[in-house]
Amino acid sequence: MSTPAVRRALALLPTHATTAIGSLPYTGLEPALRTAFALDIPFLPQLPVGRPAEFMIPQALEGLPGLGFDESGRCTVDLAAWSAGREAFEARLAAALSSGELESFEPSLEASLAWRPFLGEVERRALAFAKAQLAGPFTVSLVTRTSEGGAALEESGLDAAILRLTRARARAMVKALRRTGATPLFFLDEPGLVAFSRADPRHLLAWRELRSLVEALQHEGALVGVHCCGNTDWASLLDAGLDVLALSVRLSLDAVLEETGPLARFLDSGATLSLGIIPTDLASTYDVGELVDAVEVSLEAALPPGHSLEQVGGQMLLTPACGLALRTGEEAERVLEQLAQARRRLLEARAARPSPARPSLVS
Repeated sequence: MSTPAVRRALALLPTHATTAIGSLPYTGLEPALRTAFALDIPFLPQLPVGRPAEFMIPQALEGLPGLGFDESGRCTVDLAAWSAGREAFEARLAAALSSGELESFEPSLEASLAWRPFLGEVERRALAFAKAQLAGPFTVSLVTRTSEGGAALEESGLDAAILRLTRARARAMVKALRRTGATPLFFLDEPGLVAFSRADPRHLLAWRELRSLVEALQHEGALVGVHCCGNTDWASLLDAGLDVLALSVRLSLDAVLEETGPLARFLDSGATLSLGIIPTDLASTYDVGELVDAVEVSLEAALPPGHSLEQVGGQMLLTPACGLALRTGEEAERVLEQLAQARRRLLEARAARPSPARPSLVS
């Protein structure tokens, strides 16, 4: 499936469709799935509370020889164990990537309690769209450390293996979602991009892998997004061939709107934004109505020429600003209810706006 053909599927999404970034605070599967399937685009719940293997980096790197992680999900690779297991692992990885037989790289029960039940429910409901996510190659390689204290990104051989493992797992997950009959909306979670520097050659290597992975997942039939919950080189990301760019409204919407040329090209390509409209830092105070009004004012004032709020706004997705694993269950439910409120307010505002004038047929 070509990239333009995949991207046209965005037009079939509900107006202001809601979904979530991924993590939830629950320890049980049932409330997690109930929450995930209550949104317009159901999402794969990540459940790291009491299950550190489900934090984003351990989940992405499951199976890497020498991998260890602590209770907060910080990952370290023991270099001696990596060296001992490297040859067999790289051979297995190369064979899977070349053949496309990637099922063995899907998340295990330990790394994703919800993965198999989620796939089953998506298929049972015959859903048109389903969302999943995985830590992206830039963030994974940037934050993983070695037993010697260095960055995995700087360890020759290990850096390439981490990038290829991330690719294999992402492709495996997209293929599995496609087998359910749904179109996958697949987000690469890249908070590490806040540190991206074009002056660092290893950063550039991971950046090229991110762009290549986006294209590979699109060729597998997925709509591909990148989520970054801080500011980064937005111009480069807007030109990276994404279908969806996911951002925190409070932290980044104005910065993205300032990139007029790249944003115009992004929107002209048929891609869209995913607005993290509800803050997940619950120490902050806000009113949902005021948040929505501020978003509409910003978009009306700063969208590139030729792109109206009426044209662009309805296709944009809505999410919380970030994952919810570090919140309580009650707090997470409140954020998702506020997300529904934001969608209702946007739909009401859209209905109240005058329809675009049609050209007269009488001279």
